[in-house]
Amino acid sequence: MNKVVLVGRLTRDPEVRYSQSESSTAVGRYTVAVDRRFKRDNEPTADFIPCVVFGRSAEFAEKYFRQGMRVAISGRIQTGSYTNKDGVKVYTTEVIVEDQEFAESKAEFEANRNSYQQNSYQQNSYQQPAPAPTADKGAGFMNMPDEDGFMNIEDGIEDDLPFS
Repeated sequence: MNKVVLVGRLTRDPEVRYSQSESSTAVGRYTVAVDRRFKRDNEPTADFIPCVVFGRSAEFAEKYFRQGMRVAISGRIQTGSYTNKDGVKVYTTEVIVEDQEFAESKAEFEANRNSYQQNSYQQNSYQQPAPAPTADKGAGFMNMPDEDGFMNIEDGIEDDLPFS
C-alpha cells in the first residue's frame, strides 16, 4: 500500500499552472515542512516534502493556502526521473495529494504568522515573505478562515468546491 499522511507548514504560497492538453487541468505545487520527532546534533529539524495537487483541489490550495499555514495532507509517494539540460539524470520524489485540509484555525495562524515568515521553514534565504492575507468584503469572503476556524465562502461557489 502506498499511503502517506503529513502535517506541517507551507514553506511558501502554492503555485498553480495549467496543463497544455485539450481539457486544461490545474496542477498545483507546494512544499510542506514537517518537523522531525527526534532531533540529533547537526541535523535539520524538519524535512521539506514537495507536494503536487490536481484540478479543483489545486485551485483551492492556491486560493486559500498561505506560507506558514499548518496543513494536513494525505496522498501517495511518486518517484520519477528526468535528464536535465546538462545530460545528468535527476531523480525525484514527491507526494501526489489526494486530500488536503487546514490543520489550524485562522486565529492560530494570525497569532504566529510573522514568526512563520522569518523562521527556518523558508528553504531559501532569498525568498520574500508572503503578502498579508486580504479581505474582499464586497465578494462576501475572506481568503483565510475566521476566528472560529471556519471560512466564509462566497454565495454560489458550491459548484466550484473540490468536494461535495
